[in-house]
Amino acid sequence: MSIGGKTIYGVFWSIGQELGSKVISFVITIILARLLSPAEFGLIAMLFVFIAVGNALLDGGLTSSLIRTPELSQKDCSTVFYFNLIGSLIFYSALYLSAPLISGFYRQPVLTDVVRVYGIVLIINAFYGIQQTLLIRDMRFKTMTIIQLPAVLGGGILGVILANYGFGVWSLVYMSLLNSLISTVLYWFFSKWRPILLFDLVSFKKHFNYGYKLTISSLLDKLYQNIYTIIIGKFYAPAQLGFYSRAESISHLPIGVISTAINKVTLPMFAKIAQDSEQLVNVYRRVMLQVIFWMAPILVALSVIAEPLFRLMLTEKWLPAVPYFQILCIAGVMYPISAYNLNVLKVKGRTDLFLRLEVAKKVLCVIGIICVLPFGIYGLLYLHLFFSFASFYINSIYTIRFINYPILKQIEDISPTLIVSGVVGIGCYFLDQFLARNHFNDLFRIILIGLSYFTGYFALGYLIKLSAIIDFKKSVLTKIYH
Repeated sequence: MSIGGKTIYGVFWSIGQELGSKVISFVITIILARLLSPAEFGLIAMLFVFIAVGNALLDGGLTSSLIRTPELSQKDCSTVFYFNLIGSLIFYSALYLSAPLISGFYRQPVLTDVVRVYGIVLIINAFYGIQQTLLIRDMRFKTMTIIQLPAVLGGGILGVILANYGFGVWSLVYMSLLNSLISTVLYWFFSKWRPILLFDLVSFKKHFNYGYKLTISSLLDKLYQNIYTIIIGKFYAPAQLGFYSRAESISHLPIGVISTAINKVTLPMFAKIAQDSEQLVNVYRRVMLQVIFWMAPILVALSVIAEPLFRLMLTEKWLPAVPYFQILCIAGVMYPISAYNLNVLKVKGRTDLFLRLEVAKKVLCVIGIICVLPFGIYGLLYLHLFFSFASFYINSIYTIRFINYPILKQIEDISPTLIVSGVVGIGCYFLDQFLARNHFNDLFRIILIGLSYFTGYFALGYLIKLSAIIDFKKSVLTKIYH
């Protein structure tokens, strides 16, 4: 099979791996949302930015450097391992000491103890970072599936039990801790790599010089992703943040599955063909079209059935999250491709340009947030929608310099899929409104609209011969049936 075919096949294998853990996590979240209040979800959401920043420091540029290094040595892996472990201890210590300040910022005294316990997850995660990186480097997604599923399931079961017995926000804290602990044990069990007592300065400088810009970029990205959470948590009630965090979490289920999957596959695959620009363009284009082909209809369909879906899954108390969810779904259509554009800069070793783009985007975002603050939560959400498309343009600026695939050509390629998903979505929206006016129950609306949407989408896509369908048949279905 060609490199392009292997990449696309790998993407779908990786999606299967991500989908398993995400579906289990999603089901557990539904159960917890029925047992816990929006305010309790809001409290834990206030801490997302601190955990995200910590994870960015651990999973940032140094591990990316390991993935792209042609010949890895024990000293490379051990050096990065100890750097991550020491960094996690330092960051947790700072988090522990600043816990009262965090609870004071949000005016939620209970957060002091929650921060100090929840932050332990950063130290646990540092113990398996290298094992996970090596599995990604070798594209061993089957092994990662075996690891992730019991970790998510084990943590989720504990969270549901504790929530049922009235532990409130602590059920979410202990769920995360057990998830990370099981992951660590399984990564060490399935990986043959073990650290040795070695920290090599030459090796550290090599990986640090490549990776520190990616780490800074990752930190900026995590702060940007959580800036809405910080603002809503600061100026609104915890329940309001709970509605937003649930809407964001559910909308990110398909986004997380597909974007995480393609990043796992494309970064090591791109690294192998980085010097062959013609082949890189071909693989780049084919994967991008597949991502849009599967991502766009899922998110549009979810936005159409949002109201009956939330009422059926989470009960009436979560209905205020529906309009947030619909806006976030549309904004999420471009997210994976926007991030995926940046992988070209990584494999070309131009982390300086990567950082430059991230700084520019975040400055523009902060200016935008200041401008829309008087318009409340909806002002922030519509800014997020606008910026999701603007980021696609910004992230594509340097693509033409390294591969011959300019943004206008990218837009031309993805437009047919976006138009088909939008047209079918509009038709299904009016059908759903008819069902709602005639008092059809929620389950019937979800099933009928879902079947109608995807039948119409695939039929119209096949009729106009979308290139993603043809490529999927050649690269994936042919492999499966032969």
